[in-house]
Amino acid sequence: MKQTGASTLRRHWIGAFSPEERTLTAMLQRQAGRNGRAPLVTFGDTTLTYDAACAVAARCAGALHAAGVRAGNRVAIICSNRIEFIELLLGCAWLGAVLVPLNTASRGPQLQHMLSNSGARLLVLETSFADNLALLDPAALAIDTIWTIGASAPVALPATIAPMPRDAAPLPPAPVRPGDMALILYTSGTTGLSKGVCCPHGQYFWWGVNTASLLELHDGDVLSTTLPLFHTNALNTFYQALLIGGHVHYETRFSASGFFDALTRSNATVTFLLGAMVPILLSRTPDAAERNHRARLALAPGVPARFHGDFTARTGIRLLEGWASTETNFAIGAPIDHQQPGCMGPAFDGFDARVVDDQDNPVPDGTAGELIVRADDPFAFATGYFGADDKTVEAWRNLWFHTGDRVIRQPDGYFRFVDRVKDAIRRRGENISSYEVEQVLLSHPAVANAAVFPVRSELAEDEVMAAVILRDGTSLAPAELIAYCEPRLAYFAVPRYLEFMTVLPATENGKVQKFKLRERGVTAATFDRGPVSRSKR
Repeated sequence: MKQTGASTLRRHWIGAFSPEERTLTAMLQRQAGRNGRAPLVTFGDTTLTYDAACAVAARCAGALHAAGVRAGNRVAIICSNRIEFIELLLGCAWLGAVLVPLNTASRGPQLQHMLSNSGARLLVLETSFADNLALLDPAALAIDTIWTIGASAPVALPATIAPMPRDAAPLPPAPVRPGDMALILYTSGTTGLSKGVCCPHGQYFWWGVNTASLLELHDGDVLSTTLPLFHTNALNTFYQALLIGGHVHYETRFSASGFFDALTRSNATVTFLLGAMVPILLSRTPDAAERNHRARLALAPGVPARFHGDFTARTGIRLLEGWASTETNFAIGAPIDHQQPGCMGPAFDGFDARVVDDQDNPVPDGTAGELIVRADDPFAFATGYFGADDKTVEAWRNLWFHTGDRVIRQPDGYFRFVDRVKDAIRRRGENISSYEVEQVLLSHPAVANAAVFPVRSELAEDEVMAAVILRDGTSLAPAELIAYCEPRLAYFAVPRYLEFMTVLPATENGKVQKFKLRERGVTAATFDRGPVSRSKR
């Protein structure tokens, strides 16, 4: 299908930035020359103009260099949506260093793995998350310096600790190329540890181009997001604003009661939602704030089709579906006037997509199989998994990225999501590794075996359920095992449902048949700790 308006915009932005300009540093300098004192990014009462963002990038790069950071070095950050996050993103890009944003809920073995795997020596820490470091083994980490953001707090790592510098001497920009790594983003593994996705500068240029094209953005648009900057979606929003010469507002976090008021305050024209956020907003009593805004459109992947019409009728905001992943780009989607309810869309310009069997052979339209994708443009996708060559080869085998999503391609070229091939769980917009949750459960001395799997929630996504076998001669209350998990897992990964069993369904070679557990689901014997909101830990 030819997507005329979106395709024209895409060609325009590709032509506006030469190949060597497809880095964050080059984009920032070029757009500062064009937009100068116009606002680029706002957090609460703090706004950076395009000119100021260039100056901040140069000073932050100087501070990083003074701390011993060089091109290619990794800098980890645990921080909520604050201006310091963007400052560090710009500073690392200006210096040629690699930013490693970490989920602010990460702790225990998962956080240990991400810090160790990345090899970061500098950690930038918002001190309200200092407790996340409590169970780390410092001997297995390279961290020797911690910059803090916010009020002072005890930090449980032996390192040089100082407030994040803000007044260092500026540096000139490093000669960064589109293929150079800009970010490592950890995405939950499906049968193993979290993998660090190596994101080159060019990938985020293409994120901006493809998403802005499908949203049909223009230079007068104001973007607003409540999504966290440690994920691709919110980072992509920054690049969209930079690309179009627009302005992006970041909220601290998603609040159902405050969502529409935030749109009004920011004067936003476009916003960003995920899966369960739309039914949560629809569950509220209607009020005037739902219409007292300028927003015309929301990028809303994963929202069930049954909610689209009601949401638009109540709020005036149309919802745009599509498909993307941290490793890839906005590869499947259609502009708002070409959406089909229940479908993600067709392959967008610059991408190929196929549905294949377990041997990578294409299957006929209407047949479910795994979605595989590839890009025409250089560095539009991630370049692999950091320090995990075997996982890189597995995911990119036969020169296609294997998504782990089970889909159907319709005869008209539109793709429809069915379920996940891989053993992953998605809850409140977060990918959860069943393996990582199982490892925490198995570390309890009373647990002999455990299987973690998704069950459907009352909203639009999954809840985490664990089937557990206890060791002979032991006893354990479900609430005790949940309490054991809480300091060792991100709040969203702690199981909601827990059931003690005497045997787990398994194949002849002993592999747990999780599909049988999923089919069995919640029973009368299942412990339910109830819906879990964001932890304040």
